[in-house]
Amino acid sequence: MKIEIAKTAGFCMGVRRAVEMALDAPGKHAEPIHTYGPLIHNPQVLDLFAGKGIHVLKEIPRQGSGTVIVRAHGVPPEDKRQLEWAGFKVVDATCPRVIRVQTIIRVHARKGFSAIIVGDRDHPEVVGLMGYAGSSGHVVSSMEEVRALPAFDQAIIVAQTTQNTHFYEQVKNWAHENHPHYKTFDTICDSTEKRQAEVKRLSGQVDAIVVVGGKQSGNTQRLFQIAAESGKPAYHVETEDELEPQFLDRVDRVGITAGASTPNWIIKRVFRRLERLAAKKETGVFSFFYHLIQILLLTNGYVALGAGCLCLACIDLLGIPVDAAPLAVAMLYVLSMHLLNHLTGTAEDRYNDPERARFYENYRLPLSLLSITAGGLGILAAAKMGTAAFVILSVMSLLGLSYNLYILPDLPGWKYRRIKDIPGSKTFLIAAAWGVVTVLLPGVAAKGFLTASIAVVIVWATAMVFARTAFFDLLDVQGDRIMGKETLPILLGSRRTLVLLKGILTGCMLLPAAASAVGLFSSLGFALVLCPGAMLVLVGSYENGRMLPGMRLEFLVESLFLLVGGITVLWTLTG
Repeated sequence: MKIEIAKTAGFCMGVRRAVEMALDAPGKHAEPIHTYGPLIHNPQVLDLFAGKGIHVLKEIPRQGSGTVIVRAHGVPPEDKRQLEWAGFKVVDATCPRVIRVQTIIRVHARKGFSAIIVGDRDHPEVVGLMGYAGSSGHVVSSMEEVRALPAFDQAIIVAQTTQNTHFYEQVKNWAHENHPHYKTFDTICDSTEKRQAEVKRLSGQVDAIVVVGGKQSGNTQRLFQIAAESGKPAYHVETEDELEPQFLDRVDRVGITAGASTPNWIIKRVFRRLERLAAKKETGVFSFFYHLIQILLLTNGYVALGAGCLCLACIDLLGIPVDAAPLAVAMLYVLSMHLLNHLTGTAEDRYNDPERARFYENYRLPLSLLSITAGGLGILAAAKMGTAAFVILSVMSLLGLSYNLYILPDLPGWKYRRIKDIPGSKTFLIAAAWGVVTVLLPGVAAKGFLTASIAVVIVWATAMVFARTAFFDLLDVQGDRIMGKETLPILLGSRRTLVLLKGILTGCMLLPAAASAVGLFSSLGFALVLCPGAMLVLVGSYENGRMLPGMRLEFLVESLFLLVGGITVLWTLTG
């Protein structure tokens, strides 16, 4: 079964801005922190805010303190004034597109224009717009209500930014035919227009549509309405738990779209749930390999195999004899540390990969024992390589164990108490650790000192792992942002991170070929150009929406390191 996610699914600009303002508020603005009404129409995000101490203020008290964040939908101007008079610091998270509509209404109301607002009367955005229109505002939500309006000497027509584009076109046509002197404004957000146009297109290409978003979200309800009007089975769900196996009966191709207030981590959960439901429909060889790959990825066994393959390639590039000990060290250390990382990072996994989080919660004891055993065996294998390898790996293991520990005391104004708290540390340290165990340890053990070739191979291997880790960080950016982690994509932004990844992978293609050309590497360097090239294709496919976050993408990325090993073996046998 093929699953397609609409490119426009997920947070729009205004919602993303409001959510980020709320997440940044603790420590930046006076506490306690509230949102005036639900910040956005998504109960899962609101529960998340509540867990961070950001609660909904339903009514304006006579007296208050702290900070109130104005919701993305906007509020009447009188409400803002009352909040300030009550003693709150007001942080306005109103969507800029909504502010534009508010401004149009305010300017024309002062000139005596009546305001015809096309929208849902009880929607928070419309309530806010009516606050700017005052007694001259009129809300309509059907053509019957439009036709029942009295004639105005002068009037403007605006739409709720998430209104149905087809209905608004009907209203504008009515005004052109009956009241050509009315001024109409195109105030439906372009994000809404694109979202609605895409769900129409998607409905024609799939057998069923899943619309993800809050049941109270107006724009999500309209997406569901458009999907249902296509005649294809359409399902509106808030979370992946609402998806049932019968959804996929007689379905070979399913589409996913989501409202503007639906975070990516919920969309990812729905996608992964559909992946699992589709796999359950399969039998025989496909089902066996699906579950085998799933276990290997969840336990990090596949990652460890990749580390062993990378080590094998690096040994060949250096021209040193292949030995079992360095390969064992690379695999066992990577297995141990990646298991430890997930055992201590289940909070992030609850958003980024809930299936993994459940797996680690259910099997915490055996996975902990596996991590400890792998780490211990890795150190024993390092001891066989020599004293230097033993000491280096022991120190690295201690650093890995202390990654989540509080090292510094709780000092006022100082938030970096753990290694984990250092911005971008995870990406850099994972890449550096792989570089040490796959290149430095076997290289120094064989040659006795650091050579130019060892240094260049370390750069290549570290850059490959850095690209892998940063790419996965990019896939998890919203979940990490929610948990307050400062990963590379959060620091640089998604676009800059993609540019950086492409640059690094291009360098990883050029470096081994150039080093082999000048005799610094073995001739294997020419063949290894394929691996960063393949990852560059995967990154481009993800960027263009052709490759979706899920088990398949994770498997393909990790498989690139097994490809490195496969090319090395093939090159050796044919060389």
